[in-house]
Amino acid sequence: MAKCDEGYICEVCGEAVDEIVDSDLYVRFVIGQVAESELTKSPERHIRCNPVQAQFIVHDDFEPVVVEGPFDKRLLDEEHVRQQEDLITRAWLRIREVTGSGIPVSEYPLKPKVDMSKLIAERKSNSGLKEEANHRGTETRS
Repeated sequence: MAKCDEGYICEVCGEAVDEIVDSDLYVRFVIGQVAESELTKSPERHIRCNPVQAQFIVHDDFEPVVVEGPFDKRLLDEEHVRQQEDLITRAWLRIREVTGSGIPVSEYPLKPKVDMSKLIAERKSNSGLKEEANHRGTETRS
């Protein structure tokens, strides 16, 4: 059988990854770890065959994955775990959202999340700097 006829075979369990919603490769693509040009060249795995990443999917429709050992999220920094849970869960949900939608693969990746409180603080800070610069400019002209 030709390689293209085999479909995507999980490099861990050897079974076919039949659905994009079960694809660890597409989770990694959606979060920016894999380039679109590498999708057909990169090894595939089922999401659950990559338990270190799968443990970060936190959703009622996803049975939790527990990792034992040094990569167990319960042993990691809480802030890192929170960020990974947010990112990987969002990616998992995004794959469900785009599957069958007809949108091009290039639009699958997550859009950057904007922290509005930081954005507002930056704008206020920049606004204050402009006002201060304008004020200094009028002082030197007098």
